[in-house]
This record gives sequence, structure tokens and C-alpha cells, in this order.
Amino acid sequence: MLKPKFFAILRHRDAELPKKQIIKDVVAGAIVAIIALPLSVALAIASGVSPEKGLVTAIVAGFIVSLLGGSRVQIGGPTGAFVVIIYGIVMRYGVQGLTVATIMAGLIMVFLGLMRFGTVIKYVPYPTITGFTSGIAVVLFSTQVKDFFGLPIKEIPTQFIDKWHVYLSNFQAINYITAAVALISLLIIILWRKINSTIPGSIVALVVATISVKLFHLPVETIGSRFGEISNSIGFVDLHGLLLPLSAIQELLPAALTIAFLASIESLLSAVVADGMIGKKHSSNMELVAQGVANIASALLGGIPATGAIARTAANVKNGGRTPLAGIVHSLVLLLILLLFMPFAKLIPMATLSAILIMIAYNMSEWRSFKGLLTSTKSDITVLLVTFTLTVCFDLVIAIEFGMIIAMCLFVRRMSENTLISNISSDYKEAHQYIATDEDDEDDYSGEDLHKHLDSKIILYEINGPLFFGMTNSFNNLLTELSNSVKVVIFRMKLVTSMDATALNALKQLEKWCKERKIVLLYSELNAQPIKLLSNSGYMSAVGEKSFFETTDNALISANSIIDKLHK
Repeated sequence: MLKPKFFAILRHRDAELPKKQIIKDVVAGAIVAIIALPLSVALAIASGVSPEKGLVTAIVAGFIVSLLGGSRVQIGGPTGAFVVIIYGIVMRYGVQGLTVATIMAGLIMVFLGLMRFGTVIKYVPYPTITGFTSGIAVVLFSTQVKDFFGLPIKEIPTQFIDKWHVYLSNFQAINYITAAVALISLLIIILWRKINSTIPGSIVALVVATISVKLFHLPVETIGSRFGEISNSIGFVDLHGLLLPLSAIQELLPAALTIAFLASIESLLSAVVADGMIGKKHSSNMELVAQGVANIASALLGGIPATGAIARTAANVKNGGRTPLAGIVHSLVLLLILLLFMPFAKLIPMATLSAILIMIAYNMSEWRSFKGLLTSTKSDITVLLVTFTLTVCFDLVIAIEFGMIIAMCLFVRRMSENTLISNISSDYKEAHQYIATDEDDEDDYSGEDLHKHLDSKIILYEINGPLFFGMTNSFNNLLTELSNSVKVVIFRMKLVTSMDATALNALKQLEKWCKERKIVLLYSELNAQPIKLLSNSGYMSAVGEKSFFETTDNALISANSIIDKLHK
């Protein structure tokens, strides 16, 4: 049953929420709100939307994620991973298209949670995640070059290579004052953590740069000079504007799937990281439902896509947050900031926001993990580099699709290589020289007699591993090994734990081929799942239950009996 952590904690509030913990959660929530403030504004602007949309997202989505989520300490809001996706959607379909795509993504996430897909999503290959995360970081960094150096470029191409061509063509027009403000802001963010770990460096950089630009009348672009007046209210979007034609919704579906996939992955990864920090377990499916509802609500109230923010969640834990109350306080504090102080945000220099986003890009680049994976297996390196390259040079939708397809194909190949079909006739003959009898058979065989036709007229194969669709060629290759003298083939299946319909079909084809050549197929030591599949499909009754044996020796007794009858 899906249960939000917040309500479970309230039910046991005496044990879970003592006074001391409530105070810690309130303090942690306030600190996280201060951290989230500049990040939310910067991420919204980088995504191609107005600054207040980032705060609205952090407020609405953050509140719902904490209220309904499956994690005790998850902090929801906008993250750097979405910048590339959102920007592309806004450029192509406008803010209206983004709203519809976010609602669709939310519905998909709710469905995944209700269908208990939360645990499945966590098994996305690590090279795929690292590839597109590192790729997003590179793309995010590239979007900030213009504002960091104050380049006078009106239209920036969306493609990565074209973008850098324009940057390099206009680099001689660098605004040195803007670049100085950006560089000083970046240094403050980097060095401040050595001075004070409680107050975030991004806030210090924001305050210092804003006051300096205003006080000395520096000719630096600000949020106000680019966006004008900034709204400090939250309200529902025009619902009539969301009624798009079916063709437009179909076009937005890939983007919605990408948002849902990325939000699911990032939120569950964040929850796993948080579990390790607090020694508790989250509910993956409840977290997906909460993230889906949060995205729907965020879109309807004028926000952008949201997910669990790993850095803000970690900051919450480090500052004493242990229950969803901290996340709720974080949203309420941000709401007060939006209502009371948002008009002052127009004074913030764009150069400082670009410095903040460059640090976000660096932190999410995972370059150490990327470097480490380059020493891994060839298949992992291939998935990593393909996903990274496609993310940078094309877009995240294509990167995720190809990355997952390549990862799955390589996984199937690796699994098929691990499943072996070996001729063990000689080995079995040497290892099983003992008297074997079968009470249901008329004949009794000594060890010598039992194995006399083994490896000549009787071939014993052992299948080691699961039988699935990647194994079809192995059965086909098997046919070329059989000599004309072979009359009985036995499959020993004690190591086959599972079997699928494609493998069953391959068995049917093999059975047909053997029947045409008057070769008998027998099976021994089957496990429960293969027996169930063979029985339910009708294969067992079609070939006859006498072809299946609990032990290999019993199968050999039957095989010898078949050969003896052929000689009579």
C-alpha cells in the first residue's frame, strides 16, 4: 500500500517528532530555502522562462514532494538536468507547450508509481546515467558563456557546435566588466565554503555582486534590464490555452516521456543517496506518485518540471533535517521570499547567475565517475560515450533512446554469452560410473551399460543459464554439431532457472528438425519456471510427458531403451 512518509510520521509523532527534531527541521528547511533561492531563479532563466517560474516550481513542487513523497528528507524543485530539455521545448513549442508536456510527464510518473515501477527504474545502467548527466553538464555550461563574458549576441543557435562557432566569432567583443563580475562571483562561490559551510557561497556572491553593481553603477546586464518587472504572485495558468490539438500533443509526447524518465531517475537516485545518509529506506513507488503530482501542480500554477534535488536534499540532511517537515518549511520560506522580496530580484546581475550555473554544471558533470568508467568494459565505455556524444551534439531525447537501446543490446549479448550449451557426454560418462536402476522401466542397466551409447548415439547437453530470446542462435549452431549416428539428444536443464517464449519457439523448431531426422529429444532435471511454461504452452503434452525426466540417469535409461528397440 502506498503511504506518504509525512503522514506515517504524524501517526507516530511522539517517537518521530520530538520538540528538538521539530526545531532542527525548521532550521534545516530555512537554510535549504536560502540555498534554493538563487538556484531556482538561475535555472529558470537558463531554461528560457521568466525568473519567478523557478521559485514557483520550488514552492509548489517542493511542498507536494515533502507532503506526499516516499522519502523523509527529499527536497523537490527545479534542477540543472532539466535546463536543456525545457529550453528546447520552450524554443519549439513555447511556454504553453512546456506546460502541457510537464502535465503529461506528471501523469506518466503517477502511472509508473501506481503500477509499482519504482524499483524497476532504479536499474537503468550506470554508464547511461553518467553519460547523459555529464552531457547535460557540458551543454548547460555552454549556455552560460554569453552571460559570463557579456557577449553582445542576440540570437544563440540551439545546436552545440553552432553555438560555439558563434561564441568564438564574437569573443573579441567581450565585456570585461561583466566578465570581472562573473569571475569574482565564481571565486566567491568556490572559496566561501572554506570560510563558512552554513551560508551558501551562491547567496554571498549574489549579495556582493548585486550591491556592487548597484552601488558603483556598473554597466552590467541584470534580471530587470532583460525581463523588466518580475511577478511576485502565484496563480493558475489559462486552462483554455492547454487545449492543444491531438497532433501537437503527439509531438510533445517524446518530450513528456523524457521529462518523466529523467525526473524519475533523478528523484529516486536522490532518495537512495538520502537513505544512505540517514539510515532509513524510502518508498520508490510513493515517491514517483508524489513527483508526478508535484509536476502536474507546478505546471498548472505556472512552474516548470521538478524532481528531487540531490544537492539540496544532502544540505537538508547535513543541517539536521530528518522528516518531511523540513521540506515543507523550505517551501513556505520561499513563498515568503517570493511575496515580499521578489521585486528586488531585478537587481541581480546576469553574470552572477551564470557563475552559479557554471558551478551547477561542474558539480553535475561527474567527471571523476566519467573518467573511472573509461577504464571499465568495452560495452560500458560504448554506452557512456554514445550517450554523452548524442546528448551534447543532438538532444537528450535521442541520447536516452539510443543509450538505453545500446545498453539493452549489450546486456542481451552479455547474458547470451553467459548462457552456455555444452556437450558434456564424455564428462558425464567418466563422472557417473555407478549402478543406476529405474523401478518403472523393465530394464536395469549397470553403469557401464548405461553409458555405452553416450557420446556416440546419445548426446548429452547441459544448458547453463537462463534461456531467453538472445539464445536462438545457440540452438541453431547446435544442429550443425550432430552427426548422422546420433539418435537421441538429452538436454540437462538443472541450471536453467528461467525460460521465455522465444526460447520455447526455438525448442519447437529444434524438435521439428530432429523429428524429420528421426532423432529423439529428451529433457532432464527441469526447474519450476521452465516446467510451468512448457506445460501451459502445450509443448509438454505435444511431445509427451515421457520425454521429461527428474534425473539424467532416468533419461539415459529411456534413451538406451529407444536405441535397443531400433536395433531389434
